[in-house]
Amino acid sequence: MSKASELKELEGRLDQAESYTQWSEAALRHDEISGALRWRQRDQSSRYDYAQIRLRLDRLRALRVKQDYQGLLFTLNEGIHGNMGGMGRGSLYQRAKFGTKTLIEQYIEEICDSLVTLAELDDSIIGINEKLDFFYRANICYGRSALMLSGGGVLGFYHMGVVKTLVDQRLLPRVISGSSAGSLVAGIIGTHNDAELEAFYTPSLVRNEAEQEASVLARLFGSGGQIDITELRDIIARLIPDLTFQEAYHLTGRQISITVAPAEPHQRSRLLNAITSPNVFIRSAVEASCAVPGVFPPVMLMAKNVHGEAQPYLPSRRWVDGSIADDLPAKRLSRLYSTNHFIVSMINPLITPFLNPQGSENRSRLRKALGELGVGVSREVLNFYRGIVQKDGERWPRLNLLVNGVHSLIDQDYSGDVNIVPKFRWYNPSKLISHLSEEELLDLMHAGEQATYPHVETIRTCTRISRLMEEILERFESGDLKPKSLVKRPRMARRRPPPRVVKTKAA
Repeated sequence: MSKASELKELEGRLDQAESYTQWSEAALRHDEISGALRWRQRDQSSRYDYAQIRLRLDRLRALRVKQDYQGLLFTLNEGIHGNMGGMGRGSLYQRAKFGTKTLIEQYIEEICDSLVTLAELDDSIIGINEKLDFFYRANICYGRSALMLSGGGVLGFYHMGVVKTLVDQRLLPRVISGSSAGSLVAGIIGTHNDAELEAFYTPSLVRNEAEQEASVLARLFGSGGQIDITELRDIIARLIPDLTFQEAYHLTGRQISITVAPAEPHQRSRLLNAITSPNVFIRSAVEASCAVPGVFPPVMLMAKNVHGEAQPYLPSRRWVDGSIADDLPAKRLSRLYSTNHFIVSMINPLITPFLNPQGSENRSRLRKALGELGVGVSREVLNFYRGIVQKDGERWPRLNLLVNGVHSLIDQDYSGDVNIVPKFRWYNPSKLISHLSEEELLDLMHAGEQATYPHVETIRTCTRISRLMEEILERFESGDLKPKSLVKRPRMARRRPPPRVVKTKAA
């Protein structure tokens, strides 16, 4: 078999892989034949400062071998961040099918080994409070990753496939946001522990859930059928326990956020979570975020009061589909959770045809410039018309809301550091509110799994340090590395959410 024929066969295996194991085997073989493996093994590249990373790697190794722990701490204090020498550049993770430069992987491995060494070092060498001061600062400065789930109607089952792959690979971020269809998936993730999520994906349960969803959607959006908000509530109640954001955080340790948009003009969208709205019920937040204007009525949020009773939250306000105002709330997540690395699962059919799944660096400069120019012109035209409409907003209230909604859609940023985009780019919008068969829903979930496979190693590499620092801080706080009563949390720890309290439920 010729080289070209074997590469073509391997690309077919990559597209049809039924598991990540199958995909990774084909990807490694593809890299070996295509020459990408040799590219990985060479330090040299104009895409990053390989000399700086090699120098720093050798220095860290030497300090650990000499057991110069104060020198090691000083060197790590000089800076730990995900773009050292440009090693976080997207193009470095697109040349090979599997992984990136071996030098970058070795450097991250050495950083992790050094962090574990310092954390487990005897306190007589480096004191406990000095360690904590370092790890809390490093955790804040390095940042965290977030998974953002877009809106997209019944295509939300695609998100479930993305989440399944990340759970299987132990890569699911703790910070997760969702809007519209994504809010339902975020609600499921935030109210179920790992064991329950794994059980949720057993073939019999998946097929049964798909069957129920297809049946409900047929009644909801079937030809000539009248839409009933109670049907949507039944789906939410079946999938999401009756918990507040704070209760869900203490149950799972996941920090989920749900976006809702105002139903009235002159109001701002809200990002609901355990920090901004701890007592709001997740079910009501999901219902509001799924309330597509013109399909479902605006929703009033509900919250638990001091007596444990449900009562209206901001009773004078009503809320609708969160994807209209802030589909991917990256800036707000960054302020609340120190996130600076974003994994996007994008299924919005209005956006996916124009989004490059491999990142903007793969596009030609001309195409990128034309795209940005088109968006800029569209925004300015909408700004002009919005100004005219707002002058007579009382005369044309519906037009005012429509123009504001379209402007909000165009004015958003729909990409992240890792973009997981379906292979189908053009999707009939009418099918978003139509009956999908059981097989179609299962196919959507499988498509989400397969679309995530090429990004697994990128996510694993780019999030390894932040995941390890979270684990180390949990060990300190739980008393694994030091009795909890003797740990003095430094002042900067206030910027970090309180330690989680995990209560396991029967799966």
